[in-house]
Amino acid sequence: MSEAQPEFLFSTLESAATATNRCTITEVSVTPVAFADPPLLNSVGVHEPFALRAIVVIRTADGLYGLGETYGDEAHVARLNRAATLLVGADAFNINQVSALVSESLLEDSGLGGHGTGGMVTTTSLQDRVLSAFDVACLDIQGKALGVPVSTLLGGAVRDEVAFSGYLFYKWAGHPGQAPDAWGEAMDPSGIVAQARKMVDEYGFTALKLKGGVFEPEIEAATIEALRVAFPGMPLRIDPNGVWTVETAIKIGKRLEPVLEYLEDPCLSIADNAKVRAAVNLPIATNMCVVSFNDVPPAIAAGSVDVVLSDHHFWGGLRRSQALAGIAETFGLGLSMHSNSHLGISFAAMIQLAAATRNIDYACDTHWPWKLAADDVIVPGALEIEGGSVRVPTKPGLGVELDEEALARMHRQYLECGLTKRDDTTYMRSIDPEFQLTTPRW
Repeated sequence: MSEAQPEFLFSTLESAATATNRCTITEVSVTPVAFADPPLLNSVGVHEPFALRAIVVIRTADGLYGLGETYGDEAHVARLNRAATLLVGADAFNINQVSALVSESLLEDSGLGGHGTGGMVTTTSLQDRVLSAFDVACLDIQGKALGVPVSTLLGGAVRDEVAFSGYLFYKWAGHPGQAPDAWGEAMDPSGIVAQARKMVDEYGFTALKLKGGVFEPEIEAATIEALRVAFPGMPLRIDPNGVWTVETAIKIGKRLEPVLEYLEDPCLSIADNAKVRAAVNLPIATNMCVVSFNDVPPAIAAGSVDVVLSDHHFWGGLRRSQALAGIAETFGLGLSMHSNSHLGISFAAMIQLAAATRNIDYACDTHWPWKLAADDVIVPGALEIEGGSVRVPTKPGLGVELDEEALARMHRQYLECGLTKRDDTTYMRSIDPEFQLTTPRW
């Protein structure tokens, strides 16, 4: 070792110590926002005209800020705000301290009511889903303080781009009373094939996933088969969101064995998916049965899952998602990422995590193409899907910057749209009063 190296090392350590010492949290804001969402059909109804998210901004004593994004349902926002008050004065480098303060904020949770995370998955850990956005924002601050991307904080990038799948939905041409959107109608196999061609042409996706659970399983199987004809060799998936019976899942699974890359959540329980897996020669993926660390042991014991679809919004942020990745590696499980309607901060966090996670085995899910380009709270240009992949940002932190004017505009949009929680079922019933929410449905 040369004489210059110890001096350089000391200087580096001193800089790191200075960075950690100055990252005292002085302000935490939680801003609910709304953005336009197409009428995407699913097993519980249809997406409303606006999707809701909450944007977390943590500021430190030396002027740094970190960004987090999470669900925007009213109950969740209330929990975020209560945690935010306790985080002032904490150290953005001390995630253990942040986690403890989030836990403290949840000790008296009566009165808030509701799960708070819109969608179909309601068994996630309360602690983890509140912690997640603060964890991401603190890592963003840490990266900015040290001058490195979040992927470096997570152990270092093992890839410089992250692959995503084209996420296909049955959909109406437009919301009732509105003009058709740019995607148009997709209510049968030919409509889904046309939608897939647009996805592939515009974004270069090299894998496709169909949101099922909408029509009779035979129709959805025919849709997958039509996609196979149109896109020979392309990895295909279907996700009926757990509304098939075991018998139906086995029947459709056997039919699609030669076609699918994996079958996602055919049934709703670990036990039922284990029966399907025992009868069908297809990997079973899930983001509904295994959504917290408590779910992992019974799922492994039952042999019900081959691929865990991680989601840092469920699992407590990026560090805890890495813990899940280690468990998956240990037990020989495949790993990818689940997506809900999201904006650029969540997308950046997913990309940084995937960049540093060696055992991401499948292209990740994303709703990115379904939002309008103008509807975001980050400065445009940092995240682009090309050839089905996104280049991993290498700027410090998440690699994205907050657009304050856009945040204010999208908060006004939230206030004006009148929605306080996601409710696909009620919206569907306002259009089709005969719609019934049943699980399993077929």
